[in-house]
Amino acid sequence: MATHSVEDIKAQSARLRGTLLQSLADPVTGALREDDQTLIKYHGSYQQDDRDVRETRRLAKLEPAHSFMIRTRTPGGVVSPAQWLQFDAIARRFAERGLRITTRQAFQFHGVIKTELKATMQAINAALVDTLAACGDVNRNVAVAANPHVSRLHAGVHAQAAALSEHLLPNTRAYYEIWLDEERVAGGGEEVEPIYGERYLPRKFKIGFAIPPGNDVDVFAQDLGFIAIADAGGKLAGYNVAIGGGMGASHGDPETYPRLANVIGFVAPGQVIAVSEAVVTAQRDFGNRAVRKRARLKYTIDDRGLEWFVAEVERRAGFPLSPARPFAFDHNGDRFGWVDGDDGRAHLTLRIPAGRIVDGALDGRGGAVRHLSGLRAIAALLDAEGDGAEFRMTPNQNLVVARVPSALRARVDALAAEHGLDGWRAASPLRRNALACVALPTCGLAMAEAERYLPEFTGKVEALLARHGIADAPIHLRLSGCPNGCSRPYLGEIALVGKAPGRYNLMLGADHRGQRLNTLYRENIDEATILGALDPLFARYAASRDGNEGFGDFLLRDGIVDIPDRDRRRGIPTDTLLIEASA
Repeated sequence: MATHSVEDIKAQSARLRGTLLQSLADPVTGALREDDQTLIKYHGSYQQDDRDVRETRRLAKLEPAHSFMIRTRTPGGVVSPAQWLQFDAIARRFAERGLRITTRQAFQFHGVIKTELKATMQAINAALVDTLAACGDVNRNVAVAANPHVSRLHAGVHAQAAALSEHLLPNTRAYYEIWLDEERVAGGGEEVEPIYGERYLPRKFKIGFAIPPGNDVDVFAQDLGFIAIADAGGKLAGYNVAIGGGMGASHGDPETYPRLANVIGFVAPGQVIAVSEAVVTAQRDFGNRAVRKRARLKYTIDDRGLEWFVAEVERRAGFPLSPARPFAFDHNGDRFGWVDGDDGRAHLTLRIPAGRIVDGALDGRGGAVRHLSGLRAIAALLDAEGDGAEFRMTPNQNLVVARVPSALRARVDALAAEHGLDGWRAASPLRRNALACVALPTCGLAMAEAERYLPEFTGKVEALLARHGIADAPIHLRLSGCPNGCSRPYLGEIALVGKAPGRYNLMLGADHRGQRLNTLYRENIDEATILGALDPLFARYAASRDGNEGFGDFLLRDGIVDIPDRDRRRGIPTDTLLIEASA
């Protein structure tokens, strides 16, 4: 059977239906038909297999241990305690390894088998959440600042992001027919897609809303970013618009690279949907559909020119962008512990290592935690007595227990301590800030370990920092099993990007505000070589850092790393360029 291109599969899919119903009904295999493996992504799921047992099963002449990952569409990562309890029940019944928080503030369920895929999807929908467009060549889950110290603006920005997410959904009814048993009506398979067209976008598209001074969404890593600007009274005045960010790359291919977004102007809140649709449809019409690895918006902008693309966006939106307004970020991490909100409620940010919420996982220090049980107990308390409390997943894979009434604060604290959810108190700054993608054993793209390796590697780096007396340094560490960048590794002050089992590219030199990319320092090296390379750098940092200077900033100042020539040529914002643009 001939292999179809992704573009052909989309165009011939009857608006994302394909033969998914037939694939799901096939009892002979735990897999879907090849074309349907592409189409199911638009419904929020990926087909995977357990790579730990792949070779054993091959030798036994068995097909791979197929299963499915399901990702939710939860704009801004906000869910109620009642929804949390429903997701907890779904994870325990249908999935493996509990719940997982992604860097786009969504839930992922792993290990769902094909025969239970539809039941899982229906259970998610019963919680009033869907998975439509959580994956695939469409706008993905919209990320929104989660840190509670900006709660005064959060509600309005979150509402705007949720409305934009809804506006950019595909029109096809395929999702509702396949998973929710909606009857197919006349015209089904030929629905008009005014935003996406019959072939949808050339590649995935990501949107994020940041609220200065926090940049927890890493807004410059987004295809389209909105930076909230407050007026003198602290109310939302509008947004600076940034376009062209993206983390994905391919090893050894200079035609692919991570890129930070350019700030192109300012829009009022009422203009957000129009400018978003203009950017999305311009990418739809001019993005590269011939070479998939060059299909992201960042390449469209670089190939055609930023000035040309901005003019095209303004033409489609029907108005010119206003000049960008001043803004400043001071960090792109999460702030842990309790913070009092503007509404008299309190917010508790909990550290969730690599976003994995499961009972029995090791905490990296020899102890076990019961995160799944603990959050179930907190959710039950808040569902019964919380009166508007909510959970906010952060873009750094952590969790904010938000809007907690003062009368419940002590009880929430006690439940967190009882179940090991207060690990942030003893964790080093390095461990608090660390991110990792899922990688092995389920991700088909992974070349090396990430999530499973994070606790061990972090411990070894902590030992080096302690040796040099800088265990308190708030260094941002990110691990990725491959160069595609789901953990946003190119924005880590230290990052490992998987090259092969046990081998990584060592990337250094990003800042702590998400405004500068790191650069390749050592290529294709093992753990001993990585630690050996970091040791003398930590010694130099300890001896000559300037006050609270970040590790990445020190590496740049000391000449150990430099801003890549490509980034200078393409006008990717560095610290200096951003300051100038916003002054």
